[in-house]
Parts: sequence; structure tokens; C-alpha cells
Amino acid sequence: MSFLSCTCSQERSLSSDFKESSRSFDKRKKSWNMTAPKQYEPLSQHYELFALIGKGHMDRSSIYQSKHKATDSLVAIKRVNLELRDKEFSYLQNEIILMHQLSHPNILPLHCTFIHQQELWSVSPLMAFGSCRDLIQAYFNSGLPELVIVFVLREVLDALDYIHNQGIIHRGLKASHVLIGRSGNICLTGFQNAYSTMSNGLRKIRIHELPAQAVDCLHCYSPEMLEQNLAGYNSKSDIYSLGILTCELANGQSPFSDMPATQMLLEKLGGTNPRLADASTVGEFIVEDGEEMKDQAGTPQERADTIFFQRSFSKHLHNFSAVCLERDPNKRPSASELTSYPVFKAIKHKSLHSIPSLLHPVTPLTDITNAPRDAKHEEDDIARRMSEISVLEDWTF
Repeated sequence: MSFLSCTCSQERSLSSDFKESSRSFDKRKKSWNMTAPKQYEPLSQHYELFALIGKGHMDRSSIYQSKHKATDSLVAIKRVNLELRDKEFSYLQNEIILMHQLSHPNILPLHCTFIHQQELWSVSPLMAFGSCRDLIQAYFNSGLPELVIVFVLREVLDALDYIHNQGIIHRGLKASHVLIGRSGNICLTGFQNAYSTMSNGLRKIRIHELPAQAVDCLHCYSPEMLEQNLAGYNSKSDIYSLGILTCELANGQSPFSDMPATQMLLEKLGGTNPRLADASTVGEFIVEDGEEMKDQAGTPQERADTIFFQRSFSKHLHNFSAVCLERDPNKRPSASELTSYPVFKAIKHKSLHSIPSLLHPVTPLTDITNAPRDAKHEEDDIARRMSEISVLEDWTF
């Protein structure tokens, strides 16, 4: 029997298990224990937890920097308290099953998942630079360097092309779901809201439903997805989200994220397209004879804000963002078509291994020699040691 067939049978088992009442929790434990690669055992005693590095699932899960004792390799372990409501069970179930089915270099793999006491433990590689959102909040408040952005976009596109060919729509693409490893490898995660368009061997052409847990991702959804009309949406919705991600990486914050949901919806349906903020879009900032001179458009605060956008992005990156954010989904290229866009010529002969140097002075979370082992002092020590990499947003493994 193939791995996919095994996973499908597990999916059916999990689906029926989750319909049981919470009183049958003990009976469900075995169905959570997914088959693990030989080197990663699904037993808690084979792992040593060091540092809390993130939260997720509305603070119901905690992500720890850990070590696999047998191989002495660093891993990330997400611990989820399973005292959840039925809808939250389904939400968690979808992510676990899907991530065990997917296999791609740019999608975060799960080494294994298992039950320990009242928690679900998911073991994955440690992405030592954290998420792109972490990096922005800690060091690059006005946006990441352009070369890093282009690297991220190329790797995320490869992941999107793969899942779209599998009939899957991500529906949660944002900077906190893009992780960077110690060597510069980039992985996409955050599959809680992902949707499979495959049903009974056939692929649905249009989808109409919103994810059950959509609040945190509303700002990155496409207009047609939010509109909820008969036309529905398809994988081109992820391409719009990729345009929002591009702006988030470049500008330091996601477009529409500070708006009420109703205003955001009106802006998107009205055709408002976010843009990369640099000298060509925010306004010229010129120093002449020691005096600062700007155009007179905007309020004093808006003119002052241009200080943070003195850099210029390439026209290729501007064009890439614009085409992803087309209001009409039919005018957006597919993920496969976007991989050949001119913006990627800048990194054609560059390696992902150059990313750590581009992220200087950020240091990866790979030093476990001084990692705290005393639970009593963990909170204070983590607050001090982890201040360089913010965990204000979820690390969604």
C-alpha cells in the first residue's frame, strides 16, 4: 500500500474519531500517532525541550526549540493542548493530515506527530531564523532587503505551484507562515485553512466557502474570496495573497491589516491595489543645501513618514506585485507562470546560502549550549535571549 493510501486511511480514521465526544479522548490517542521516519521516534522521552520560541492556534499551542537525543539534531516541537472544542479538533486535524501528505523542499515537513498525556506533539525541523514576520518585527521594521524578498517569493512560488497541482489552495499566505532556516532554506507552513479541491476523484473548479478560522488571515484574502458570490474563487486567490505578502515583506507591514473588516472589504472590492512603498510611490525625499525638501502632497505626518521609504525597489519587483494584485483573477498569472518573471533574474546565479549574510546582524536560533533547562527560570530567560527574534505573531508549524 502506498504512503498516500496509508495517509488517506488515517484521514478517515481521524475524521470518525473527531466526531466522538470529549469523554472518549483516550480512545482517540492511537489515531493521532502518525508513522514517523525511523530516526524520529514518536515518544516524548526521545526529545529534550530547551526554549519556548513561539505561540500558535490562538495561544493554545506552544513551540519549543528542542533536540532529538538520538541524532543530536535540533528540532521544533509544537505542543497543542487537546482540550478543544469540536470545531477546533477539525481545524487541527486538517493541518496534520495535509502536512503528512505533502512532500516538497519548500513545505515544512513533519517528522512525526504523537500524543503525550493531554497534548499533541508535532516534531518538525527547526527553522532557525524564524518567520519573515519575526524578522520584520525585530530588525527590518521598514521591510526586508530586496534580494531576500526575491528569494522568499521564488521559494514560496515553488511551494504554491506544487500544492496547486495537487488541487490544494493555501488560503493563509502571510509572512508569519514563511520560515527561514539556518542555511537560508525557506519553507511554507500555516496549512490550517488549506482547502483540497479534490472530491471523489474530481477537482472542483470554484470554491465558495470561507475557512472556519479566517479572522487572522482576512487582510490577505483576495476580493473574490471575500465577496462570496456565485462566481466563487480558485487557486488564483493564493496569487493575490502572494501580492499582499510581497507588500508585507517590502513595507514592513501588511496592507489592510490595520483596517476594520468592512472597510477592508470595500477597499478591495472597489479596486484599491496596494503598492510597494519607496521613493517612486511615497514621494521624493531630497536633501538640497542641507535642507529637506519634499513634494507638498499629504499631511505633515505623511511627509515625515517618507523618511522610512527612501529606498527604491526595482521595477521588476513593482511589476510582480502589481500583476499578483490584479482585481480580476483571470488577469493574474498562475504560480508556474510567475516563476519565469524577470524579477528572479537578480538571483539566478545566487545561492540560498547567501541569505544569512543578507540578514545580518540576525543570528539563528541554533546555540543550545546555553539554552535553559530549568522550567522555573524559563520565562525570564527566554524573554531576554529571544528578544532579538520577536514572537508577537504565531509561529504556525
